[in-house]
Amino acid sequence: MRFRVVIVSEGYAAAPSGRHPGVLVLLAPSEGKTAPPAGSAPVDLERLAFPQLAPQRAQLIAKLTRVANGNPKRALAALGLSAGQAAEIERDRDLLGAPAAPAAEVYSGVLYQHLDLASLTAPQRRRASERMLVASALWGVVGLDDRIPAYRLGIGASLPRTKGLAAWWKPALTKALPADALVLDLRSQAYASAWRPPRGEVVEVRAFVDAGGKRTPVSHMAKAIRGEVARMVARAAKAPESPEQAAALVEAAGERVELTPPAKPGAAWRLDVLRATAV
Repeated sequence: MRFRVVIVSEGYAAAPSGRHPGVLVLLAPSEGKTAPPAGSAPVDLERLAFPQLAPQRAQLIAKLTRVANGNPKRALAALGLSAGQAAEIERDRDLLGAPAAPAAEVYSGVLYQHLDLASLTAPQRRRASERMLVASALWGVVGLDDRIPAYRLGIGASLPRTKGLAAWWKPALTKALPADALVLDLRSQAYASAWRPPRGEVVEVRAFVDAGGKRTPVSHMAKAIRGEVARMVARAAKAPESPEQAAALVEAAGERVELTPPAKPGAAWRLDVLRATAV
């Protein structure tokens, strides 16, 4: 392998490679969402991935619906919206009756534009559905094929009697999701705090412009690169089974990468994608 591995903590033995059957790719949600066609069937909570999360999903939907149908100023404040975004509240007023569509069609932000599922082959789309979940402040996690309505709820929102959505979700996600997973983490830090596998390995994907030895993180580019990395995983006939294999997969696609092992037990690996420009 040609990618650079940076040892940042001598004496720490990372978990052995190859123990995982494959990778779980966790995607960030997007604020941008495409409303499903009118007349489409609504969400069925029992048919979403990890149906054991249905009680938590129902509780949040009830809270969010009450907020959206209450005082408009309070709703804006609770959801962290500006006055110019007041129309977004409309989406949350009847979530159980609103039209639903596959999550891959509802989320429409930069990451999903670069994942570009529609241009993949049928086997590749099937692999994406098998390997990927979308982190969500409302649903906990959803599969790409799960049918959901367009909604507005970020992980930083403040709902009644809910101290913080990441902390609120953590116990339920810890019970539902695999404890020893190899996770390729394409979420933001806010969403990542809701769940990490207690006995698994996490590989955080970051993006930098590396010009003349000076590295600058670029958030918009990071979303694009994370979408491209997810696409690489979908196109791969065999999923990576270790952080090193994940780095090799990205490098084989033509990227310059740097893989850094965890600095301490329980910390994440870092997979940095380095580009000369932000374009």
